[in-house]
Amino acid sequence: MTALAPAPVRGAARPSVAERAPKRPLSPERISAGITLAVIAALAVGGLAEVGISIPDMIASGDNAARFFARVGALTFPDPADLVGLIALTLGLVLTGTLLAAVLSVPIAYLAAENTTPSNTARAIARFIGVLTRALPDVVLAMVFVLMFSLGALPGILAIGIHSVGMISKMFADAIEQIDEGPRLAIRAAGGSRWQEFTAGILPQVLPSWVATVLHRNDINLRGSVVLGYVGVAGLGLEMSYAFKALDYGRGLGIALIIFLLCVVMEIVSSAVRAAMLGELGARRTWADRLLARVRPPRTATASAACPPAWAISPATALHRPWTATRVRNVLAGWITVAVVIAGVEVCQIQWGDFLTVWAKIPAVAVQFWPPTFGVYGVATMLEAMRETIAIALAATLLAFLPSLVLGSLAARNVAPNRGTRLTGRFLLVGIRGIPELILAIVLIVITGLGMQAGTIALAVGGIGLLGKLLADSFEEVQRGPERALAATGATRLQVYAGATVPQGTRALIGHVFYLLDTNIRAATILGVVGGGGVGYYLLNASQGSHYGMVTAIVLMILATVLVVEAIAMWMRKVFR
Repeated sequence: MTALAPAPVRGAARPSVAERAPKRPLSPERISAGITLAVIAALAVGGLAEVGISIPDMIASGDNAARFFARVGALTFPDPADLVGLIALTLGLVLTGTLLAAVLSVPIAYLAAENTTPSNTARAIARFIGVLTRALPDVVLAMVFVLMFSLGALPGILAIGIHSVGMISKMFADAIEQIDEGPRLAIRAAGGSRWQEFTAGILPQVLPSWVATVLHRNDINLRGSVVLGYVGVAGLGLEMSYAFKALDYGRGLGIALIIFLLCVVMEIVSSAVRAAMLGELGARRTWADRLLARVRPPRTATASAACPPAWAISPATALHRPWTATRVRNVLAGWITVAVVIAGVEVCQIQWGDFLTVWAKIPAVAVQFWPPTFGVYGVATMLEAMRETIAIALAATLLAFLPSLVLGSLAARNVAPNRGTRLTGRFLLVGIRGIPELILAIVLIVITGLGMQAGTIALAVGGIGLLGKLLADSFEEVQRGPERALAATGATRLQVYAGATVPQGTRALIGHVFYLLDTNIRAATILGVVGGGGVGYYLLNASQGSHYGMVTAIVLMILATVLVVEAIAMWMRKVFR
């Protein structure tokens, strides 16, 4: 017999809405996840204490900075014709490599996503491929491809393409896991194939996020091409490496300024494309909509009357899509994209015949990288260097988190109180992200000296731009329904943000923070190349001394670390779903 709830006592105070609202029980898994986050935060605090960033010491080192910039003198640039060629070549190899990664990432992401993978085995394999390609530093990949091919653009394209597969496929898979399952399940219930589920039920939901991811990765690859120049990849990075090796700091920083401006331009294009794809989701018309509104004739009453009712339209007429402003914009954007891709491939001057002859070189190159060895340094030294790298990555992630959360929120269209605030936030994120970490690390090392401090600050500054943009994009892509519902009840903007925007973006927030930690672990190895601390110092010595077995051992350490971070990130996203 079912027990009845006791009747409320007359005159007793009624429970509030918050007290009557259902509460999610705390499962042991969520408690474990919370403890894990607390432990990671504690380790990050410990890493920050170990780094020992001291503002007074940095201020006291101002004389070093003054002497450095006095030595730099005026910025110099290559000849205009050479500069245009270098810019075209850099953009071409970056765009081609990113496009290669985007194409390869689609099937990997489909298999890696929990809600689309055919089996756990397929998901594990796809995730491992993503982690493996992400753990392989693009500098190491470029080094290998330079040995297999020759100096030029092709090693850079392949290094960027393979390395970017890990990052793009991860973000693609995360976007698939966050879709509304209704359309896909409806197509399946109607007898649709897996291909129809993907093209009609999944792709329309994830396409804006995918395009934003590819454009964002293209931006990262543009800055990363600076480092690839140090191993012989043609373009602005190679010219800059020549300048710094010759101690021509004016020319080196001049080329760095060109790369910064290219990053800004690319961000403007990325934002415009993304805004066009989001459409009315942002509650504002995009620049493309406004442009087309000026050239298309207004809809008159006569035209409206000439439109037949839906029951009078023949099947042939219904199948003929009208040339609306949206369709014109999409077709035009598609053709422009195709033209840019073709131009990017053409400017790289790829020797396609090399793909037929390279197979004979693979065994000889592979032998140089196996077996892995730590050489004269020993296991203890290398493990300590890897621990230092992890400490730098954790400290930089901690320093970047709060500023990026604030800037990313203010840069989101649905969070910023006005357009000026949003544009200011976006501008700051563009400016921060446009500075290559390698250049910033070089300047900081001159000011503060060799060690962990310079590498940590450089990664933290770059992380603010990276994480801030990802958070802004994720907040803009949340469902507007909960936000409008809270606003309709009289909630303040802050209450709407805390009660609707952040809860919907929690999974993305966790994923982006671990993505930044993942990125910082690998970037810390690159900063070690210029004396920023960590295992990168040994990676540089091994590569310059042709000790490729040591390069393999270092890469395996990085791979193991990234695998652990990836496993924790996947578990966190599942728990806080």
